[in-house]
Amino acid sequence: MVDKFVGTWKMTTSENFDEYMKALGVGFATRQVGNRTKPNLVVCVDDQGLICMKSQSTFKTTEIKCNLNESFEEITADDRKTTTVVTLENGKLVQKQTWDGKERERVRPRLLTNNMMMFSELSNMTHPKKHPRNP
Repeated sequence: MVDKFVGTWKMTTSENFDEYMKALGVGFATRQVGNRTKPNLVVCVDDQGLICMKSQSTFKTTEIKCNLNESFEEITADDRKTTTVVTLENGKLVQKQTWDGKERERVRPRLLTNNMMMFSELSNMTHPKKHPRNP
């Protein structure tokens, strides 16, 4: 169930992020800010049953609300317009974004009680991030 992802998660480590942002087409200035940002990820299920995922930082806050397995339009933190679908696959929360013939996949497997790893994939590049749960 999605319930195991509910909570506030603080990103503590991020690997290959600059190269990953370059592959997305993110400009130099935005990459510099992005490389210094360690956002909180807040996951909840609202009273209508929608999954809410909010990335909060001093630079920018983005939020999506969606039903599992239903596509929706998303404006990403770097201002790309994507068609996005969030699914639950083998206990992992998977977010697939498509735009301009490209596809990005984010997988949020919960590894330990208080830690979540997120793997973002684009082409042949993987960008892993570690998110301990905030108390």
